[in-house]
Amino acid sequence: MSKPIKEMIISDYKDRFVDIDGALVVDIRGIEANDNNAMRLSLHEQNIRITVIRNSLAKKAFAGTHLEAVSPALEGPAALAYGAESVVNVARELVKWAKKIDKLDLKGAVLDGTYFEGEAGVKRLSDFPTREEAQAKVVQLVLAPAGNVVGGAKGPGGKILGIIKQIQEKLENGETIAKA
Repeated sequence: MSKPIKEMIISDYKDRFVDIDGALVVDIRGIEANDNNAMRLSLHEQNIRITVIRNSLAKKAFAGTHLEAVSPALEGPAALAYGAESVVNVARELVKWAKKIDKLDLKGAVLDGTYFEGEAGVKRLSDFPTREEAQAKVVQLVLAPAGNVVGGAKGPGGKILGIIKQIQEKLENGETIAKA
């Protein structure tokens, strides 16, 4: 391949992956065509893309970006999976597909410059909360003490209300109220 062609590919990689801060590296070699098509269509519906890349050119294009950390996984046949709302969602989907397709090899992942090595790293990344899940947990943690305060304030008031209701029912039935 000529040098101008290589430079065009590097430029294309830089343009295509400029805003991506997380991705997975997978090996899709050896997957049957029907399985590959089914996987890609399913992933495409979730806005996840898989792009086969040239390792040496990708390493040059990723230099100085968040994706630079994924360079150790760029050995042998490689494809980059990216997209969705978060790389965590991409990891979750590809872990599911790896269970269905034996030849799908999860080589590694990167999230905000942090490298997750091999299949174990990708599975660990898939267990992370997504941004929305993390925000929901923070909101829950912030609101929990206020809920406890409200519950504590309602507790004694509920007991008093119950006692008053019993007194009211006894009086309505003409019963006398015993001194406590």
